Amino acid sequence: MIIKVKKLFTGGITLYPFIFIYGGLKEERLRILINHERIHLRQQLEMLVIPFYIVYLINYLLLLCMYRNHNKAYRNIIFEREAFINEYDLNYLKVRKWWRFLHYIKKPLNYAS
Repeated sequence: MIIKVKKLFTGGITLYPFIFIYGGLKEERLRILINHERIHLRQQLEMLVIPFYIVYLINYLLLLCMYRNHNKAYRNIIFEREAFINEYDLNYLKVRKWWRFLHYIKKPLNYAS
C-alpha cells in the first residue's frame, strides 16, 4: 500500500507492508522511487520482515565504521545497492530471482561523499 505524505525526511521509505512517499515528487521520479521501494518490499518478504531490518541496521553500522560517512554507508547497504542499481528498470521485479540482494555483497560502490 502506497501512502503519499506531505513531509518526509527522504523521498520514500518502506515499512512493510507500507510504502511512504513524499507527495511533492514529479511523476517520472515518483514511478522510479516507487519501484525502488517495491524492491525493498520484496527483500523484506524474502527475509520475513524483522530479520531484514536487523541485517539492514548491522550492515549500515559496519559500513559507517568503515567509511565514516553516512551517504557512502547508506548507499552501500546491500539492500540499497540492489534497489538503486535497478530502480530505473520497471520490469526488474518480474524477472528478479529470490535473494538477489546477496549478489551485491561482492564489491562496494564508489559513491562520492
